[in-house]
Formats: sequence, C-alpha cells, structure tokens
Amino acid sequence: CVGGEEGMGGAVRLCAEGALRTGVGLASVATRSSGVAALVAARPEAMTHAVEDARALRPLIERATVLAVGPGLGQGAWGQALFGEAIASGKPLVLDADALNLLAQHPLPLPQAILTPHPGEAARLLASDNGAVQADRFAAAEALAQRYGCTVVLKGAGTVVAAPGEIPAVIGAGNPGMATGGMGDVLSGVVAALVAQGLPSFQAAVAGALLHSAAGDAAARVGGERGLLPSDLFPHLRRMANPA
Repeated sequence: CVGGEEGMGGAVRLCAEGALRTGVGLASVATRSSGVAALVAARPEAMTHAVEDARALRPLIERATVLAVGPGLGQGAWGQALFGEAIASGKPLVLDADALNLLAQHPLPLPQAILTPHPGEAARLLASDNGAVQADRFAAAEALAQRYGCTVVLKGAGTVVAAPGEIPAVIGAGNPGMATGGMGDVLSGVVAALVAQGLPSFQAAVAGALLHSAAGDAAARVGGERGLLPSDLFPHLRRMANPA
C-alpha cells in the first residue's frame, strides 16, 4: 500500500487494514517517515516502512504481488515519484485517489491496473465533467475501461464495474452513509487483497466492490447510516470474507 503524505497517513492505514481484513497474507505500507509510529501503533500487523524517495520503494515493490497506490498519496513531488515508480514496475495495480489524479495529468494505458474513481475523478480521467459522468454512468465506465485498457470501478450510487471484453456489473448494495471520506481507501485494500489471492482483475473488482458495499450495509444496520465510519466496516469485512 503506497501513500500517506504528511497529514494523510490515516488513508493508507485504512487501505492496509482493508486488505488485512479481506485475507491478504501480508500487507506492507510505504509511507512518510513521520507517519510510521502512528500506523504501527494503530495497526501493528501492517509492515510499515518509511519511504522518502522512489529508490527506497523499489525493494518493497519487488516483493509485492499487487500494489495499492493512491490513498493519501498527494500530488506533490513525493507522491509523483512513488506513483511513477509503481507504474513503471509492471506489477498489478489498484489505483485510487491521488494516483488517479496523477494518471489524469499524464494518461496512458494500464492493462495491469484496476481504477477505482468516484465521479469527480472519473471526469478528470476522461477530460470531461461530473455531470456528463453521472448522466450516463455505464457509458462513462465503459469509456474509462477502453481509454485505459483496464478494469474500472466507478463508485457511487449504483457502482458500475467495467472492463474491456466484459459485460458491466452493477453492485446492488451500499448506502448513503458510505459517502464518507476514507471509504474508498478501504475499497482499494479489499480489491487489492482479492487480486493477491488470485482472482483476475475483473472478478476481483466485482467481488471486492460487492463485499465492501455489503459490509457497509451490515455496519449501517448496527448503528445507522448517519455517522458511519470506514473503520466500522472492518469486523463485517472479516465475517463476510469467510465462508459460512
């Protein structure tokens, strides 16, 4: 999990725990040195590394099965350097948040990637606008899949998963309480964990989006939609990821 610029370390922590709760064998975090102590204290199971430049990221990439890039990454020099290193690696990718904003600035096909944009990020990736994306979410998801040559999870009310050569899927779960900052960071970890466990990209994206949304619904049933936090999903993710 690559992210956690100054002041945004919580995002990459949510991503890592999302992966761990979905059954990934080992989650490593590449983040700013200033965020290491807090992340280790909050979630010691995540193997947290201080990474201040792209060179320090390389050995972690070499050992990884899949890279989740973007939660709390920022768009400054640090985030750009780590994003470039991850893209150049050729490893399977789950791109979210600022990784999507950086990709929008320099578009290129990424057949090894899964993109997880919300409508605003999708609009930037398509050089379009939010209204156009929301007016036809199927067309927007398909356009993203074709433009970037990869699987796309277009988040929102009625999440759409699309990929070249696949019939788009609509996720029939989720609730308005999930429109909270950090929910997408958890989703990135969930999808990355399923890729690491051997699911092909499209299947991992569909299963991950459904698992994440269903966990959100379960959490909302416990305490209501208002005030629902991304971390409220974790116990439900674990339960639902295990066969009955």
